[in-house]
Amino acid sequence: MADHDLGQVSERIEQLLGELAAEAGGPVADKAEDLVHTLLEFYGAGLATIVSALHEDAAGEALLARLAGDDHVRGLLVLHDLHPVPTFERVSAALDEVRPYLGSHAGDVEIVEIDEAGVLRLQLRGTCDGCPSSTVTAKQAIERVVRDAAPELTDVVVAGVVPEPTGPGGRPLLPLEAIECPAEQA
Repeated sequence: MADHDLGQVSERIEQLLGELAAEAGGPVADKAEDLVHTLLEFYGAGLATIVSALHEDAAGEALLARLAGDDHVRGLLVLHDLHPVPTFERVSAALDEVRPYLGSHAGDVEIVEIDEAGVLRLQLRGTCDGCPSSTVTAKQAIERVVRDAAPELTDVVVAGVVPEPTGPGGRPLLPLEAIECPAEQA
């Protein structure tokens, strides 16, 4: 289980609860869901006690910071709202990682807000704003680092992104290249 990320574990739990609901019916599925929530509360309370104890001295703070850097532990801390670094700060640091790439395209990104529903709103600046290739920039560069840093976000919305041109049925247009056909032989 150590090599699973929080998202994979959450998906597996949801899958198992869905299978129980389909196979055994509502009452069994309800009890299984209650069991999962009770276990999460139990382990979350224990984790909160550990984090609180680590906050009591500088060595504990340093250990907590190191532990929060581990993908598995970070996911648990986020799940129980115990991460020592606020979401805004983690997102800002993640965006600092992609700024050199955006800068190479004469662009930048700024945080507009993180709303109460966990939606991160960003604004592209510079020549990235309004250019079709900013879709690729936003989706691949920005979202990847932001989601790694703050998996608790429910969505990432980037303003200034222009959708790539589409053809009939909403499919992307493919670039065509003219080719010459050999002259027909008489």
